[in-house]
Amino acid sequence: MVDKSAFTPAEWNQVLAAGMLAGMAISTAAPSGIFGMIKEGLASTGVVLSTAQDANANPLVKAVVAEFQTSEGRTAAREGITSVVSGATTPADAEARILAALKSVAGLLDTKAPEDAPAFKAWLQSIGEAAANASSEGGFLGFGGVQVSDAEKAALADIAKALNPAA
Repeated sequence: MVDKSAFTPAEWNQVLAAGMLAGMAISTAAPSGIFGMIKEGLASTGVVLSTAQDANANPLVKAVVAEFQTSEGRTAAREGITSVVSGATTPADAEARILAALKSVAGLLDTKAPEDAPAFKAWLQSIGEAAANASSEGGFLGFGGVQVSDAEKAALADIAKALNPAA
């Protein structure tokens, strides 16, 4: 089992931030207002919290979730996110930076945790999917619209491509 010790501190911070970045990729692809962003953020957090309770979760995923439950882990994740999106001038620019960061994490996982990489990448994808399904897009006052917009579908495909560049 690979854990935090397999990564440098900077690499571990990238891995920690990846979960939040997977949800943010959806929010930046299809901004859905303050309430939509809150729902998407809560959905992403819900995946993380449910993983903490899942006895069958991948050990590396559980290590990240355990770290994220500490003040130091949350601070490191926030700093990782800030370093990724700092300087972005548009949502599209932020999304491109987020996808590049996810691709970098995928490479780290493939190199340093090849046995855990598929499960960790699937977990990241599930965070993006939860965010995409959290709030209807379009419509008026919550009526009408679609559950997952075309922009969110494209973002999910981009996340999958970033996490599995060989696929």
